[in-house]
Amino acid sequence: MHRSASRLTRLLACAAVPVVLTVAGCSSDSGKGGSGSDDDKKKPESSASAAAPSAQPSAAKPEKAAFDKLPDPCKVIQAKTIETLVPEVKDKNGTATKSNDLANRAGCSWNGLDEDGLKGSDYRWLAVSLVRYDSHSTLGSGNKRAEEQLAKQTEAAKASEGAQNVKAEPAGGVGDQATSVTYSVKKDVESFNTTIIARSQNVVLTLDYNGAAYEGAKAPDQAKLLEGAITAAKEAVGAIGSANQQPQQ
Repeated sequence: MHRSASRLTRLLACAAVPVVLTVAGCSSDSGKGGSGSDDDKKKPESSASAAAPSAQPSAAKPEKAAFDKLPDPCKVIQAKTIETLVPEVKDKNGTATKSNDLANRAGCSWNGLDEDGLKGSDYRWLAVSLVRYDSHSTLGSGNKRAEEQLAKQTEAAKASEGAQNVKAEPAGGVGDQATSVTYSVKKDVESFNTTIIARSQNVVLTLDYNGAAYEGAKAPDQAKLLEGAITAAKEAVGAIGSANQQPQQ
């Protein structure tokens, strides 16, 4: 009886081995679709979490525009400069350009005819245009937008109708960046034209200074027109900065 009991015990122990292997086998296959252990159940979740795309960072907000207003366009050039560049100016206070948004767009112009009897007459025309650009989440910073507009305005000046002998070059010392475009236009009389396109932070300044001679007067000196235009442009750029200075406490 004792020998039979011992033999039975050994048989039961051996019979239990396949059961243990079967359970172990199910555990090892749990990653292939079985129920698996608690640790195995966590694996697909962590894998899915790792595979999930990370949140995209939000677009960087552009910097605030430096200038939030424009100066009076008819006061950006000093009175003595107007008198020098436009002899016999018709209205020294200038003629303001109509605008329904003076915080962002403004302009002014002056003209004068200097008659000198039999020596003929000299005509001068001076105009300034100011455009301010705000920073925009999709369009970019005010400075960037102004840079883009400066490039467009420069190309537009170079392509002026009837323009001849066009010359474009950097205008040093005017704002953050500037270009001068000079050319002549010949219709009834030949006129000599100078355009300065300048950027001061987020504001674009376009200044036109033109001259023509009538009745035998000597043709305007293009170099002097350019010199005068640059002088006026520098004053206008300075006025933009002054208009946006914070009052001292």
